[in-house]
Amino acid sequence: IYLQMYLLGMPFISIYNFLSAVMRSQGDTQTPLWALCIASVFNALGDLFVVTVVDWGIGGVALMTALANLLASGILVYRLMRTDGPLRLYPKRLFKMDKKALRSMIKIGWPAGLQSSVFSLSNLIIQSAINSLGADVMAASVAAFTIEINCYCVINGFGLAATTFISQNYGAGNLERCKRITRVNMALNIGITVVLSVLIYGFGRYLLGFFTQSEEIISLGMIRLLWVVIPEPLNSVMEVLSDSMRGYGYSLPPAIITVLVICTIRIVWVYSVFASKPTYEILMMVYPLSWLVTSICLTFLYFRFMKKLPAKRCRTAVKK
Repeated sequence: IYLQMYLLGMPFISIYNFLSAVMRSQGDTQTPLWALCIASVFNALGDLFVVTVVDWGIGGVALMTALANLLASGILVYRLMRTDGPLRLYPKRLFKMDKKALRSMIKIGWPAGLQSSVFSLSNLIIQSAINSLGADVMAASVAAFTIEINCYCVINGFGLAATTFISQNYGAGNLERCKRITRVNMALNIGITVVLSVLIYGFGRYLLGFFTQSEEIISLGMIRLLWVVIPEPLNSVMEVLSDSMRGYGYSLPPAIITVLVICTIRIVWVYSVFASKPTYEILMMVYPLSWLVTSICLTFLYFRFMKKLPAKRCRTAVKK
């Protein structure tokens, strides 16, 4: 029931994600944020209403989520219809397709979508392994994940910023600034992630206490925070390098490497190492291992790509 109702909001999630990316491309990160804040407040109040007043149950909660997605995307559509400049949205032109722009979007966008989809597949296998360890481990994993995902949102935000600023400066032909953006973004991302990781782990028991009072579940949750949150800086390296190359329009090779390396390591780990010693801690060790190997591969790919990039741009400039 929840899935059926939630899927009603998926088109609106797509609209919101697309339009927020359009706004970020010109440096407007505040409008998508405020739209999401308004929608989140509406979602929270709506959940309370459908559960405590009209008693619609889990279907009502999912419906409120779908309506919140509609609200967030509607705010962005309204804002772009009222703005001036190249981002203005004209409803009558929505179905006039620019084939050249569409090809560029697909070329850059589909590898990122494929990467996320295959990630979900590997995470399903890990979740299946978690479920085999019992209800306490499942509860601890869900609680810890709800906490740790906030750290990843920061990491992902820096990655999106890298794509935006590099694409702008690469389009302007300022290659040195592109390189500097990657260096600065990497330093900021790792630095802030380290601070967040330490804070989350340091207050982990207190944060997990919001979800349960069971000491056993809290201890299990701390195992996940140790092996997933503390190594998050490795995830920062992956995100910045992958999104930086995407800013140059070099999207497919980083996606292929990320998918192949991470998914292969995680699947092999679950069916070999974890199968021989099925404990929660052994299972969680696969996260930092897969991030480390992928970061090394992406670092090699990035420097190899950057080494060839100046020559390529020089030849293009001479040709013009």
